[in-house]
Amino acid sequence: MAVAYAFDRFLKYQEMTEWLQNIASEHPNLVSMSSYGTSHEGRTLWLVTITDSSTGAAEHKPAHWVDANIHAVEVTGGVAALHLIHHLVDGYASGDTDVVEALRTRTFYVAPRVNPDGVEAALGDKPHFVRSSMRPWPWTDGHRWPGLLTYEDIDGDGRVLTMRLRDEHGAWVEHPSDARVMIPVEHADAPRGAQRYRLLSEGSLADYDGFTIPQPRNPRGLDMNRNFPAGWDTSTTGAGDHPLSEPEIDALVRAITARPNICGYNAYHTSGGILLRPSSTKSDSSLPPEDLWVYNEIGRACTELSTYPVYSVYESFTWDKSHVMSGAADDWVYDHLGLVGWTTEFWDAIAAATNERSSTHIWYVGPTVEQELAVAKWSDTHAPGSYVPWYSFNHPQLGNIELGGTDAFRIWTNAPTSKLRDEVAPHSRFAVHQALRSPRLEVLLVDAQHLGDDNWLVRVGVANTGWLPTYITTRANKNNLVLPLTVEISGATPVGDSARKKLGQLEGRVALRMNGGAMSDGTGDRALATWTVKATHGTVVEVVAQHPRAGRATASITLS
Repeated sequence: MAVAYAFDRFLKYQEMTEWLQNIASEHPNLVSMSSYGTSHEGRTLWLVTITDSSTGAAEHKPAHWVDANIHAVEVTGGVAALHLIHHLVDGYASGDTDVVEALRTRTFYVAPRVNPDGVEAALGDKPHFVRSSMRPWPWTDGHRWPGLLTYEDIDGDGRVLTMRLRDEHGAWVEHPSDARVMIPVEHADAPRGAQRYRLLSEGSLADYDGFTIPQPRNPRGLDMNRNFPAGWDTSTTGAGDHPLSEPEIDALVRAITARPNICGYNAYHTSGGILLRPSSTKSDSSLPPEDLWVYNEIGRACTELSTYPVYSVYESFTWDKSHVMSGAADDWVYDHLGLVGWTTEFWDAIAAATNERSSTHIWYVGPTVEQELAVAKWSDTHAPGSYVPWYSFNHPQLGNIELGGTDAFRIWTNAPTSKLRDEVAPHSRFAVHQALRSPRLEVLLVDAQHLGDDNWLVRVGVANTGWLPTYITTRANKNNLVLPLTVEISGATPVGDSARKKLGQLEGRVALRMNGGAMSDGTGDRALATWTVKATHGTVVEVVAQHPRAGRATASITLS
């Protein structure tokens, strides 16, 4: 019996592991579980493979990859990854047409917790927040420089809130209609002569001098989503010592490249309520227009299912185009592998409270006062306790201060538990949609013509019956990133020919959509291989067609 889980809370590592193990043991025909590496602190990195094993091995089918929780506090993404696994096994059992077809003909790889160490710190009884890895960096001895450089629960109530200090030169005052919300002193609603405050994230200080509070780089300042090889740059905050310097990312890259059948990729993050696509470092004008069209066409399904709009990271979310966000996973899978790669940013608190989407620059400028007021009011009904009245606390370094304001982890960074399942569920259906857009190899023709004596002409017709071409993206095709289709014959001896033939790449149904609307397909999705073979009557000839991404198909014919 599987561990009871309704996708209404965040699982710690051990409970997640047990849930995965029980799912695998209850559905051995669909689910297998393996390790693809070990984290910095020694935790196993789990990979779950889901496919209908009765219709072929996982590696012989086109595949879709999903991973989550590369960033420590973005735990909604991990819930979404677990929900995808549930959606697949439950949909298969209930006869969901799309799920059954997807598992019969495709494979899903799910890595639900890329960064188990950081997530354990975030979900601890006394939480501690880091960007991603718990490995000390850039100072490998973990030295704490003077100032506030760790965000953690200092009063032991299981929350990381905001500290406020009375300061006549402070930049913040209470909002007159909701004291939990702090507003800039120059805001129109700021009362004249009101008590002013200085705000700090909850945490402890090192070497406090009684006057200044520097905010140096966190002693655990790695950002593992800047550690991928594509566009890696030392100027990017948290990029690490070199590409793949972190064991979690090195293992992830090796696991993906070891599975050439992967056609699509999605990394689950928070927040924003958006679907992000490459590039993070280049303008859309520098990308193949065919690839942009494919991205937007696939992404449209996400918008229809979940309302999440599709954005380019560079075009819409890069504040300073001279300082780009390089080294990200979705860029790596597109640039280096030629895959369709995405980043899903779950949850938009502003949209939930106001029905208006967050600004694409919210990561830099934050919400407006009006938006925060709306979120605070909304949270009282849908996420009680997410906005906390201010209360006194004797801080070990600062003395008498107040704690309160927003519990950002539970209302801004992640979906509140009351909304968690509804937030992630549509994206499981989107993952199935993406998988079914992949190419699919089938043998549609096998025949033999007797040429006299023991000579035969054998013909094998193969086709890509999927939507995407076998090479997936124009970038992959132009840069020869994908090996060609091969067909091999056995059981009879070819005359003056090789038993194995290269047949190149095959187009998918998407090619018609880029044909200027002309209703004339041609057969770019098909290829024909022929052999003259020597064999006796009654010989069984077998053929195997294989493409790294489109899968493996077999057929046989008796020479008669």
